[in-house]
Amino acid sequence: MAETQREPVPRVDTGELDTALAFLSFARHCVLKKAEGLDEEQLRRVLVDSGTSILGLVQHLTDAERCWFGHHLAGRPWAGDFSMVVPADRPAADVLRDYRDAIEESDRLIAAAGDPEARFAIPVEGNHHTLRWVLAHMTGETTRHAGHADILREQIDGTTGR
Repeated sequence: MAETQREPVPRVDTGELDTALAFLSFARHCVLKKAEGLDEEQLRRVLVDSGTSILGLVQHLTDAERCWFGHHLAGRPWAGDFSMVVPADRPAADVLRDYRDAIEESDRLIAAAGDPEARFAIPVEGNHHTLRWVLAHMTGETTRHAGHADILREQIDGTTGR
């Protein structure tokens, strides 16, 4: 019998920044929830022709957090590559911890920026986008990959839900 992981979407509506962060946090939580209870092999299991695994999605999103919030918003160096291929010698627990750490750091940077109108320190194609833009972009990116993880998890053990 499949266990459902369904949870209600956020009900936060107290301001632009609070609402945007609530939905991004919800999407991040959905990604991490898809990894819960799976062993190393299941997290690495590739079930689609693209080579995507749940662990690969988590690694990719870790790079996205560090690129968009750390590098572009805060001006920090970044040398990631957005790869979804996790080296065989890198433990799944390390990949998951790295994502949680990246989320915590992103949240600190969002709080430090404090205003949806805050501009990027490092432009993208000449544009110093706003915090509002990166929150929208990362919510879309994270939600899209949470959907991929949801499908992979259902194929692995039948668990469904957002």
